[in-house]
Amino acid sequence: MRVAIIHDWLTVYAGAEKVLKQMLILYPNAEIFTLVDFLPDKERAFLRSNKIHTSFIQRLPKAKSSYRSYLPLMPLAIEQFDVSGFDLVLSSSHAVAKGVLTGPDQVHVCYCHSPIRYAWDLQPQYLRESKLERGPKSWAARAILSYIRMWDVRTAHGVDQFVANSSFIARRIQKVYGKSSVVVPPPVDVPDVPSLSARGDYYVTASRLVPYKRIDLIIKAFNAMPDKRLVVIGSGPLLAQFKQLAGSNVDVMGYQPQNVLEQHLANAKAFVFAAEEDFGIAPVEAQAYGTPVIAFGKGGILDSVIDGETGIFFPEQTTDAVSQAIKTFESRAEPWDHRRIASHALEFRPEAFRKQLSAQVDAALAIVTDTAEGRRRASKA
Repeated sequence: MRVAIIHDWLTVYAGAEKVLKQMLILYPNAEIFTLVDFLPDKERAFLRSNKIHTSFIQRLPKAKSSYRSYLPLMPLAIEQFDVSGFDLVLSSSHAVAKGVLTGPDQVHVCYCHSPIRYAWDLQPQYLRESKLERGPKSWAARAILSYIRMWDVRTAHGVDQFVANSSFIARRIQKVYGKSSVVVPPPVDVPDVPSLSARGDYYVTASRLVPYKRIDLIIKAFNAMPDKRLVVIGSGPLLAQFKQLAGSNVDVMGYQPQNVLEQHLANAKAFVFAAEEDFGIAPVEAQAYGTPVIAFGKGGILDSVIDGETGIFFPEQTTDAVSQAIKTFESRAEPWDHRRIASHALEFRPEAFRKQLSAQVDAALAIVTDTAEGRRRASKA
């Protein structure tokens, strides 16, 4: 069986690339099709020697630094890939990868991180953060996003089986594409035998420092509780702003090596999470060390944290809600079962991901094979 894996773009090693890594373990001879490939050499080991095809966007001016600005061309670019010689097409899509063209005798399984967020329900947030709410540039952006939405819905019909990374995304797939999907959580690297350390007297949060992560809410909440300590780990465009915002009890550390991150996750009283994520890998990584999670109770987090057992939820993205959640956490009479929390995180290991994804691919292949056999029998009758 010849396998093609369609990946939106290769620029950093992040969550989508961890999914690609597991797909390549399942199908080691697969060929990779991606819009652009600017992945640094130090992050390429998981790609091994698999053949990689890139689109014409790879060769356009400033593609390496500004490939996202070519969004209007991405639907055209993904449709130019010739995958007609492959039996199985497996797309890993949060933008346009699922739009690759396939034939009736090919099986296309899409692992969907999300329908294009900034073209659908997150369009207002995207326009606001890009300062495109008014004026001629705003109307141009809105027209482009409208075209993207029409293309996105049309190409959903070329997918034989959608696999969602969370129940939250399964619901978005249903609303946007009118298609059902099976939920397979993304792979998370968690230790088989957790290191359950003694707890320090601090809380921790870790993420890329960008607006939608709402780290500002967490910092402001702890500023108002000077007797409680917060550690913030991560880098991003808001790093300098958050360092200025932080009170004396908040330590904004910036980027830290993996071993330092893991040490802080393992020793913290709890991991605080205020984003509405499609899934949310960082809370699972925290739970892997037996650390309970205090999180905004909306989005993919509902699949990875068990309320009252491995963490607690707060109802809205406000400073007051974060503060109240911390107080609720500290007033809890029953001690947290750190070993149970770590055991829960094992459900998201890469091995579990591969097993579940492989089962969905096999099921899709069986359906298409049975359908083709039925057509042959009908033609002979």
